[in-house]
Amino acid sequence: MGQVLVRLGKATLGVAFAAVVAATGASAQTMAENNAVMFQQMQDIRGVSADQMRQIQAIFGAAPWMGQGNPAVTRHPMTPAEAAARIGGSVKQVQQNYRNPEFERICGEPFMAPLYDPKTQSPQDAKVCIDMFEYPDIPLVYPVTWVRAKEAAELCAAEGKRIGDAHEWEGAAAGQLLPPDYPFDKIRGMGMSPAVNTMRAWHNNHYASTKDVYSIGKWRSGVCATGSSKTASCNGGSFTGCGSNTYPAGSFPDCHSPLGAYDIDGNAAEHMNLPLAEDQMASRGSTKLGVTEMKGSWFIWDTIRAHPNWARWRAPFWHGSRVMDPHSHHNYHLGFRCFRDVK
Repeated sequence: MGQVLVRLGKATLGVAFAAVVAATGASAQTMAENNAVMFQQMQDIRGVSADQMRQIQAIFGAAPWMGQGNPAVTRHPMTPAEAAARIGGSVKQVQQNYRNPEFERICGEPFMAPLYDPKTQSPQDAKVCIDMFEYPDIPLVYPVTWVRAKEAAELCAAEGKRIGDAHEWEGAAAGQLLPPDYPFDKIRGMGMSPAVNTMRAWHNNHYASTKDVYSIGKWRSGVCATGSSKTASCNGGSFTGCGSNTYPAGSFPDCHSPLGAYDIDGNAAEHMNLPLAEDQMASRGSTKLGVTEMKGSWFIWDTIRAHPNWARWRAPFWHGSRVMDPHSHHNYHLGFRCFRDVK
């Protein structure tokens, strides 16, 4: 079986084997095998087209570290089958139960949630949707990690989606999409790092009154995918030493924002775009994009509070670069999710 999977790693995996993996929670043995299973799930469960999959596989093929964690050291705390049993049902039943017909009518595809301001709008007024789960956006599938911001933007584009602007992720987390709030006038003429730091300080001060608001409201340990552990050999963020010890997406059904985005807190942190000028806003159609912004907590949050975090918090310029820098940061707990403009 292993030899067959290696040979098919850049094409497709047999539907029968993928079904066995999905039903049992079994794990393949190499990154290529794991990715092949995931690619087939994306086609079978989300309806990703053959042309889209060719583009996706090409991006993964050029990034040998990108996947659901280094299998040699990753130890997931829960299998998909265990997560399904915890929720109640089989993997297939739980995946089906996560589908939302109203959201699908608005967003045009499964496992996306509309973003809007509930004070003045209804879901039907949404102009943008967010993936309900971290990429590959399938419930009870492990999120992709070791992905660069550039690769995240390219993978979203391959499906006709895009990377999100910081304010969109924050709106999804807080349960209210507000208009863009970037003080471009305050940072005009500044270098990249000073501009980011000035914008971040202004933003966090502006929203300081909301610093106890998370995607789940008041923080409660155990509600989100935050109870995993860091690999003992992980002392510098290396691929060989650090496992992506994530949970299957959606393992904690109460861990969702008021607008229906799951695992905003916990599991993987997420790449987003922080525009430093209007022509860098993904939400306004930019493909040039701005600089990297890391969002959310991650899978060890119940035991290691690595940094502050709340729904509208903006992080320091950690490992900062342009989003489209081919060397933008990647690591074992960093993933992403995509956005889609509503036509």
